[in-house]
Amino acid sequence: MCAATGSREYARRVSTCVFCGILAGRVPGLVVLDEPDLLAFLDTRPLFAGHVLLVPRVHVATLAELPEALVAPLFGAARRLSSAVERGLGAEGSFVAMNNRVSQSVPHLHVHVVPRTKGDGLRGFFWPRTRYASDDAAREVQAKIVAALT
Repeated sequence: MCAATGSREYARRVSTCVFCGILAGRVPGLVVLDEPDLLAFLDTRPLFAGHVLLVPRVHVATLAELPEALVAPLFGAARRLSSAVERGLGAEGSFVAMNNRVSQSVPHLHVHVVPRTKGDGLRGFFWPRTRYASDDAAREVQAKIVAALT
């Protein structure tokens, strides 16, 4: 792990991590999946509407630091979310990705699950970020994904 969970360094990382803030309820997030070890929520600067971030509740920065017991739950949830964003949003497919350190805007392990359609303009690793038109528009997308997960 990035630090022993009882250490001051770990506490500092958790206290300054925006994803840990979402997990703790200090930072708002539109949650689409809430499980004992994982949380998934809409990205506030999505590539496309329905761009979800899946995070472990334990603060780790990279996949290598993820406890072995969380590997299967994390990838199982990513698999379910990829299907849910496709079904819930009528997407033709999905893009599932993870950065380790480089290009990782928040140093807390997270899986991107992005709905895709043919001709959507996403090319390689050029990620043109957008914003939701309104909070209501984001909540509507959130509801569609949650409904598709059930």
